[in-house]
Amino acid sequence: MTTNGQTGTDTVKVAILGSGNIGSDLMFKLMKQPGHMELAMLAGIDPESDGLTRARDLGIGASAEGIKAVLADPDLKIVFDATSAYAHVRHAKALREAGRIAIDLTPAARGPYVVPPANLNAHLDEVNVNLITCGGQATIPLAYAVSRVTPVDYAEMVSTVSSVSAGPGTRQNIDEFTFTTARGLEVIGGAKKGKAIIILNPADPPIMMRNTVYVMPAANDIDEQAITDSVNRMVADVQEYVPGYRLKNGPLFEQRSTAQGPRTIVSMLLEVTGAGDWLPPYAGNLDIMTASARRVGEVFAQKLLAEATTTEVTA
Repeated sequence: MTTNGQTGTDTVKVAILGSGNIGSDLMFKLMKQPGHMELAMLAGIDPESDGLTRARDLGIGASAEGIKAVLADPDLKIVFDATSAYAHVRHAKALREAGRIAIDLTPAARGPYVVPPANLNAHLDEVNVNLITCGGQATIPLAYAVSRVTPVDYAEMVSTVSSVSAGPGTRQNIDEFTFTTARGLEVIGGAKKGKAIIILNPADPPIMMRNTVYVMPAANDIDEQAITDSVNRMVADVQEYVPGYRLKNGPLFEQRSTAQGPRTIVSMLLEVTGAGDWLPPYAGNLDIMTASARRVGEVFAQKLLAEATTTEVTA
């Protein structure tokens, strides 16, 4: 019996839009850890795409008809969009009208920003959620960890990634990256004002993804131990779905002179090593996006299954 996009009673059929590196890495993650999801389709727009070829070789449905193919299958209940911000604007409307749940891996932000350990449970009734950016998924949890202890006036992140792990989509979306990440530091991170900077490093061999987070609490009289404990708990929470997420240094507390007088700055340095499911380990910037997407998809799938069970019992 198939119910609410389920095969049997314990999985929900899902699809990936976008057959590039991010879509391919997410495909391998869903195969490695399917949880309550069954990956039924990888859709792109290039018939010669290596990603579509890989999907066919793995026995996964593949189509070069893009969103048209996804919309044609009513059993696909959750759709991961790994295309571009520009494309997702169109996809979001079509998926909403078709009653599908969209998990957006682009910076389009047609739905609320989501960082799994911070606010996912607050948005499970949405039909479109946005995963912000790779830098956002890496750094916003740390800003949030500080703001849940004490109010924050300002948060800034600097994300350095290997240039070879930044494909055409990433480069085309640089403006959206900085804007969306800065807004995420405010909306989820709790800062009154946020700022985001991305650096593409051409070093050879490629560097791991490295991120620096600066947070300025609203008051100088802060509980440093409480902040440290909060940050450490958050790092452990992220590591549950991104094992290569590591705090390399901090939180460090220092006094700096500002226009408003001496202020305490909390500094944290973290590194993200990819799991190597499809992309190389240095592509932690892409890995944290696909790992976050899998986590979000799994929680939505569990919710759909629970609702289906309730409906069956009621009937």
